[in-house]
Amino acid sequence: MDPQASHRTENTVPGTGFPVVSLVRDALYDRIPLAAPELAIIGTRAFLRLERIQQLGFVSRVWPGARHARFDHSIGVMHLTRQAVAHLRSTPEGTWITDEDACVTVAAALLHDIGHYPFSHAIEELGDPVLPHEVVGAELVLGSEIAPILREAWGVDPVRVASVIAPKTVDKLHPHDRVLRQVLSGPIDMDKLDYLPRDARACNVPYGGVDTPRLIDALRLAEIPMPGMANHETRVVISDKGISPLHSLVNARQEMFDNVYWHHTNRACMAMLLRAVQEALIAGSITPRQLTGLDDASLMQTLADAAMPDATRRLTAALRDRQIHKRAVEISTRATDLHRRLSELWFAPARRRDVEMRLATSVADLIDQPVPPEAVLIDIPKPEKWRTDVWVRFDRPPVGFSAMMPWREVSGLEDADFKRYEDHRRMIRIVVDERHRAIVQDHWEELLPPALGMAL
Repeated sequence: MDPQASHRTENTVPGTGFPVVSLVRDALYDRIPLAAPELAIIGTRAFLRLERIQQLGFVSRVWPGARHARFDHSIGVMHLTRQAVAHLRSTPEGTWITDEDACVTVAAALLHDIGHYPFSHAIEELGDPVLPHEVVGAELVLGSEIAPILREAWGVDPVRVASVIAPKTVDKLHPHDRVLRQVLSGPIDMDKLDYLPRDARACNVPYGGVDTPRLIDALRLAEIPMPGMANHETRVVISDKGISPLHSLVNARQEMFDNVYWHHTNRACMAMLLRAVQEALIAGSITPRQLTGLDDASLMQTLADAAMPDATRRLTAALRDRQIHKRAVEISTRATDLHRRLSELWFAPARRRDVEMRLATSVADLIDQPVPPEAVLIDIPKPEKWRTDVWVRFDRPPVGFSAMMPWREVSGLEDADFKRYEDHRRMIRIVVDERHRAIVQDHWEELLPPALGMAL
């Protein structure tokens, strides 16, 4: 089959060329055409669970309209991926992309969040034995509900789709998937291009704006020299028309983290949920595998069960009743040693829990009254990885430029510039229940260092 033929026919979806059988109205893109293979995936129980998982977790406690679901986002990512793949196939460098390649990439885009836990990413931060949602998703793709649909309706190997979602090593991917996966996961992936504008619109904030059509239209394929090696690597790059839209994407990401994702109320809720689940796991009241099949409501119901540890049930009741822990202390990177010690706890959830419990015990000693062990929590936002390793191709480069250049050299902005901003805005917070907040605010300097094993 001509690899160009199936994505240009009228009344077919872009990229894969499947006949359109239905339409869905979307808040961002208006009409999204759907084909029978896509509807078959969307109708599975595993995918429908995403309707009951809010994309932004507890952000709706701050912006009530932000109740859109992983379901919406997944269809949006599929929609953008179809466009990106169709565009790449239309370029002279993309003629090698087959129908099967396109279907693998689009299926992976639709299924990329199929294994997501309830309430955003907090639960994953507990680490082993809680699996990353990509690994859970790959297992679902290979399971008895989805794999037959991929084989029979999509005509693709489920192993390829699962490997795109959660590659054990990129080197072991199918060579074509190694290239096209960059459309789904990378510096200019369709995941970010959907969630940033979608989240911004739901929150009604003036951030997250990206010229998505122009950025997709700027996508190209090119051979990039590998540092210190003789061979080249096929990469998704942008033309010079994508320079400004990519800058907007990077800025949108920073602004959304700064103003929405790291909002203190959302982060306090996440810290409470993380500790509630952690206590349940330690007590053996729930297993990591049970978590993978729950949605937002069923998780809260499960954690409120009488069989759960007392701390889990108290935190769950507090989340339900909006009795959210409050900021007592915020620690910036300028508090060098203290911030570093606390930041290291992100990678050691068990040790973080120990420090939290020591803080609660110290507060109890200070006021000579019992204090619940979950009264004091440490909120540590995940250290983000800023990646701008995108190459820009010029048909007619300005004097002083080359035909192919890293975006960093074209824009004059380095990953370190964005990382430095993040470091200054990524506050670590000690959040405390209302009853004990003032005590921690007033005495944190005598409470926190000893709990961390630091000299006063």
